Amino acid sequence: MTNRLKLKTFQKGELILDANRVCKESYFIQNGVLRTYFLKDGKEVSEFFCGVNEWVNSPKSFIQRTTDIYYIDAIEKTSTLVLNVDDLVFLFDNFPEMERYARLSMGSIFGHLMERITSMRFTSAKERYLHFKKIYSDIYPKIPLGMVASYLGITQETLSRIRAEK
Repeated sequence: MTNRLKLKTFQKGELILDANRVCKESYFIQNGVLRTYFLKDGKEVSEFFCGVNEWVNSPKSFIQRTTDIYYIDAIEKTSTLVLNVDDLVFLFDNFPEMERYARLSMGSIFGHLMERITSMRFTSAKERYLHFKKIYSDIYPKIPLGMVASYLGITQETLSRIRAEK
């Protein structure tokens, strides 16, 4: 093991992962909020938000060691523990409980993504917004409304109308 677990702090708006780079690190958030997004027609589309006690990386890039479409940035000042992919492989090879933890984590992420796909296909914008507030209740107030709107697949104007409804 290379013993590269380190503390890293990112400032608000700081780009952590560029889609043109291979993701070689996974970030465990101690405080703050990170966002995963991609670009479509030059516009940022928020895909995932992570808060305290959550891991974030670009899974395809991290596992396959190739570039993919995702960027990661800090929504606010965020402190993380950083684990290099080679160190994670060492942990998986030498500690079966770590591999089990990773499988459970990936299952949780898969469930979240399936729920998101279903929501985008079968629910109204208002239902998606209410669900978003529920699943991200701990970090929702910290996320700019434009990022929330892009996550929900609606315009910021539509989000404003939904939020104004009583």
